[in-house]
Amino acid sequence: MADSKKWSLLCPNCRRLVSSYEPTCPYCGLSRPGARWRHIPLVQNVLDPAHIIVSVIIVNSFLFIVSTLLSTSSSNLSMNPLTLFSPSNKILVLLGATGTFPINQLHRWWTLISASYLHGGILHIFFNMMVLRQIAPLALQEYGFNRTVILYTLGGAMGFYVSYLAGVPLTIGASASLFALIGSILYYGKSRGGAYGQMVYKQLLGWVIGLFLFGLFIPMINNWAHGGGLGGGLLLGYLLGYRERNRETYYHKIIASLCMVATILILLWAFVSTIYYRFTQF
Repeated sequence: MADSKKWSLLCPNCRRLVSSYEPTCPYCGLSRPGARWRHIPLVQNVLDPAHIIVSVIIVNSFLFIVSTLLSTSSSNLSMNPLTLFSPSNKILVLLGATGTFPINQLHRWWTLISASYLHGGILHIFFNMMVLRQIAPLALQEYGFNRTVILYTLGGAMGFYVSYLAGVPLTIGASASLFALIGSILYYGKSRGGAYGQMVYKQLLGWVIGLFLFGLFIPMINNWAHGGGLGGGLLLGYLLGYRERNRETYYHKIIASLCMVATILILLWAFVSTIYYRFTQF
């Protein structure tokens, strides 16, 4: 009778066909892919990688709008496209910008995470979110959800830490985390080898060269954070491994969960404290 209740379904993580009674997905290692709660539409939407990328874009956009609206500087209405709708440094510091000033003077080490969700202008956020839409799906495909979360969070923090060690006083932007994803994919392409691996490696190497050259000629771009993120991504890619070499483990899930909880709590604290300070102390 029990056998009659078995059926095949798509794994919620890797979208491959598996038996509903599989204890783990044979392709990506997801525990209990046939569990009923995993196939509730709301849960599926949350776990869908495409929706996760959109969620990150929404959070970045929301904080950019908030930082712009809360800024009192008239410079955010400048017609210069590089500074158009630029939030004030004071608001950015309150919301979680990182660098030697927030860390040394205000002891805000948590800004190594929050800074990845703040941007200094409309072109800044547009360019970074465009890169995210192109790079993140490949990272999710080759590393899986949990390892991609770790790469984005810890790789970005490593990039900003290198920037801090280099003495950059104030910095923001998703690019440190994006370079961490790029670094992990570079490692994947070089390590995997073969025609596909070499194609991925060469394509991403071209991105890296182009982005660093862009940073040399455009003022206010933090190449220290970019380089630190790239190195962090290479290191984490090596330490975490990718799907074709090993499956995601329980430890990956724990670390990814801690990264997500820490990010949510940090951003909530930054948002609430900024709103309170803006309307009581300004």
